[in-house]
Amino acid sequence: MTTQTPSVATATPIETQFWTWQDHRIAYAEMGSGTPLILIHGFGASIGHWRNNIPALAAAGYRVFAIDLLGFGKSDKPLVDYRMELWQEMLHDFCAAHVQEPAVFVGNSIGALLCLIMLANHPELARGGVLLNAAGGLNHRPEELNPPLRLVMGAFTKLVSSEIVGPFLFNRIRQKPRLRRTLHQVYRDRTAVTDELIDLIHEPACDPQAPKVFAKILTAPPGPKPEDLLPHVTQPLLILWGEADPWTPITGAKLYRELAAQSEQVDFIPIPETGHCPHDERPELVNQEILAWLQQRISTLPESEIG
Repeated sequence: MTTQTPSVATATPIETQFWTWQDHRIAYAEMGSGTPLILIHGFGASIGHWRNNIPALAAAGYRVFAIDLLGFGKSDKPLVDYRMELWQEMLHDFCAAHVQEPAVFVGNSIGALLCLIMLANHPELARGGVLLNAAGGLNHRPEELNPPLRLVMGAFTKLVSSEIVGPFLFNRIRQKPRLRRTLHQVYRDRTAVTDELIDLIHEPACDPQAPKVFAKILTAPPGPKPEDLLPHVTQPLLILWGEADPWTPITGAKLYRELAAQSEQVDFIPIPETGHCPHDERPELVNQEILAWLQQRISTLPESEIG
C-alpha cells in the first residue's frame, strides 16, 4: 500500500510505503538508486519533513530512504516503552529488511542522536553520518537543568502523564495556531513555516493514541550521551548546525567543534540565520552541503574502510 506526499520544491511525488515490524506498521519512503542514505526525523516530525531533500538527493545519484519512527508520522502509535534503544532496534531491522548494505545515516535533532547510536553500535551498517542540530538526549537530564527549571519540567511531565489533565494539555499543544507559534520560535525564517508544514505535524497528532504516546516519549529515558558515543564512531561525520536554534543552541556544539578541529574525519559547518531544522528551513543550502560532503568523504571511501 502506498500514499503520496508532494514535494513543494521539486513537485516530485514521494510514495509512502509500509513495513511490518514486531506487529507494528512502519511508514517509509524510498527513491533513487546508488549509495543508500537513511533520513531520520526529529521529535514530532515525519517523512514529510524531508520533502525538499529526498528528491534532490535521489536525483544526485543516491538511494534515499526516509522512515517514520514508531510513534510518529504515519507509523503505528502503540503504547510501548519508548526509548532510543527501541528505535535503534527498529532501524537495525529496517536495514536488514530493505537496505541490505552499509548506508549513510542523516538525522535532525533526536534523529541525529539516533544516527550517532547507529554509527557507534552498528558500524557494519554505516558508511558515515550527517547530523543536523543534534540533540543531546531524547529528553533533558535532570543535571542539565537549573533547579527552578528542573521543578517546572518535573511538574509538566506529571501533568502530561495524567489521565485527566494530559489529554487536555495535549489538545492545546497540537492546535494549529499554537504549533505555528512554536515553529516561529525555532525557524528563523518564518516564511518557511507554511500551512503544509503545520499540516504535516498536526495530522499525526490527531491520532487517538497520540496524547498517551506523547506522554510516554516525554517521560522516557534520555538515552546515551553523545560524548559517550563519539569515541566509538570511526566513520566520516558531517555536522550541520543552524546558528539561530533556541532548542539545541550552537553554544552546546563545542564537543563537535573540537572534534572537527582534531579529526580529518569530522566536518563542522555552522549555518547562519537558521534555526533547529536546517534541512527544511534552508533545503537548497543543506542539500548542497550534504552532496559536496558525500562526494568528498563517502564516494571515495574504499570498501575495506566501510564499517
